[in-house]
Amino acid sequence: MKPAIKVENLTKYYGKFLALEKIDFEVREGEIFGFLGPNGAGKTTTQKILTGILKPSGGQVSILGYDMEKDPYNAKRFTGIVPDETNAYVDMNAWDNLTLIGELYGMPKKNIEVKAKELLEIFQLYDRRKDRVKGFSKGMKRRLILSMGLIHNPRILFLDEPTSGLDVQSTRLIRKMITDLNREGVTVFLTTHDIEEANQMCDRVAIIYQGKIAAIDRPENLKKAVKAAQSIEVSFHRQVEIIKELEDLPEVDEVRKQGDKIRLFTREPGKVIRPLVEYAHKNRLEFLTLNTLGPSLEEVFVKLTEDKESVAGV
Repeated sequence: MKPAIKVENLTKYYGKFLALEKIDFEVREGEIFGFLGPNGAGKTTTQKILTGILKPSGGQVSILGYDMEKDPYNAKRFTGIVPDETNAYVDMNAWDNLTLIGELYGMPKKNIEVKAKELLEIFQLYDRRKDRVKGFSKGMKRRLILSMGLIHNPRILFLDEPTSGLDVQSTRLIRKMITDLNREGVTVFLTTHDIEEANQMCDRVAIIYQGKIAAIDRPENLKKAVKAAQSIEVSFHRQVEIIKELEDLPEVDEVRKQGDKIRLFTREPGKVIRPLVEYAHKNRLEFLTLNTLGPSLEEVFVKLTEDKESVAGV
């Protein structure tokens, strides 16, 4: 089976600045693929090249087997794009924005009307379909943009920060729609700096840093690779003021107070529990919670980017 997206030796210069340095990755058909990185890492540049908005300085991109440079029409016609900024015509109403995009994709009028009605109902915009977009909230605009990206039933959906800055209701609605589409076979390329969003939604993630791919894997596999970020999270019936005693427990590397909880970072959680229980008994503390935790995807991200920085500084 051909990959939905294949990237080989992708390179991009802006003048003398190297934004992407020979990156390689594949996105499998039917998966949600997360593309993570800090601001300026190369996320948006990569997505713009994959969608044909920018031309690379070198390398190759293929979409469903079609070369983006040699056959851009076929490479683009199966994709939907949801940019990070509103690209709807704000002086037009929601219905006219959708029908315009459908016409640009050459869809029959009847099909446009059916699909537009379906999408506006799903995204709870149908009652506002005749209202001009300039009066929409940010969440409503994001839902409309997503509808515009889906009007032609794409096989691959490119999403750039789809829930950034949105209220909880809009965020949940958009995430549900994305997962529903994926169950129907749509491949999703999700560019985001929201690590928890990627952790919840993605089959695999790529972490890009300073124009290079730092890691590609399933979120859980990436977490397992960073053993140093294992921890024990504990809360007692009263606040513990003296953290130094906890830092002195065997096998504890670091202690952090997080709200009403305390996290003890260790490579050997099993060897910390008994001394921790003895500490609680000695100080007449009752456990409210005690959990062993693996690293979060955020901690993996920080570890990988810190390692890259230390190597660069050598």
